[in-house]
Amino acid sequence: MSDQLIVRGAPQTYECKEGILKELEDMLTERTVTKCLIIHGEKSLHAAKPFLPSFESVRVHYEKYRGECSLSEISRLREIIQKEEYEAVIGIGGGKILDLTKAVGTETKAPVILVPTLASSCAAWTPLSVYYTDAGQFIYYRYHTESANIVLVEPQIILESPVEYFIAGIGDTLAKWYEADVLIRGLNERPLAVDIAYYSAKTCEQVLFDLSSQAVEDQNKSVLSSAFIKVVETIIIAGGMVGGFGDNFGRIAGAHSIHNGLTQIEETHHLLHGEKVSYGILVQLVLEKKWEDVSKLITLYQELNLPYSLSDLRLNVEEREKIAIVAEAAATPAESIHLMDQKITAESVIEAIMSLEEYVAETIIRNY
Repeated sequence: MSDQLIVRGAPQTYECKEGILKELEDMLTERTVTKCLIIHGEKSLHAAKPFLPSFESVRVHYEKYRGECSLSEISRLREIIQKEEYEAVIGIGGGKILDLTKAVGTETKAPVILVPTLASSCAAWTPLSVYYTDAGQFIYYRYHTESANIVLVEPQIILESPVEYFIAGIGDTLAKWYEADVLIRGLNERPLAVDIAYYSAKTCEQVLFDLSSQAVEDQNKSVLSSAFIKVVETIIIAGGMVGGFGDNFGRIAGAHSIHNGLTQIEETHHLLHGEKVSYGILVQLVLEKKWEDVSKLITLYQELNLPYSLSDLRLNVEEREKIAIVAEAAATPAESIHLMDQKITAESVIEAIMSLEEYVAETIIRNY
């Protein structure tokens, strides 16, 4: 198995501390960068602007992205970089902007600098991009041959970000344990890199169950606490290390397949990536018949306001056609749900969704 394993462990440079972005220009000049493109969203640039340096010795051009990490957007930005001969590309924003920046860096061979403004996923850490259509439907994942050159986290920016994105990041990172566990636990022999991935995944679960509620409360109170920073770094670092060291043995399984299925129907487009993944964890666990874990997670989800029922997805049990669309997309032959150690079909996914709904209804009645 070790011959199949590719370790993409970490960015070349990572720092998380207050005021770190003021050092960005010096880091660029140290790397002989004299001009670079900054990809951003409107809200992300507004959030980061007060923390950025003046860029007196490095010429920068700000380019607003158009909403998706799509092939057309990658092509558009690639042409800008090639035409203007920018020497590096900086991404400032959430997961889609960071994924877009990594993809553009791969296309142009430009060094990549990432500045996350949200702790909504491990996108800042892992050399992987999720590709969507221009309409926001999932297409595929792509691994990049190089990690980011620099990743800088200004915790004050994350603290001031919308709390729902932080909660979604917690949900996405909880999946690291449940998906890695189903992929790794049955291996007869594990290389050290996979052991590191497994340890990182377990760390995600332990830290998030222990500190998530406190961290969310601290963010709501604008308190830059040790619990808040630890959860932020668990999402970015530990979450990224699971796939970075485990490769295909530590990345995605059932939860993300359910997420991908949910992207196929308009009703769920109001949900963030990590929110859809959170629901996907529960469906995966039902497929595994791990009801104790389902119960434990629902308790946490209720504290954090993460989705655990069809009504949270703006669906109901009567909409069988839409549920079937989700299940069929989640169970397509290329989906990661088939990496689980059992046979999965669209029908079994539908059954799991319905079983989860029955369990939720019984639990609410019992606790009423």
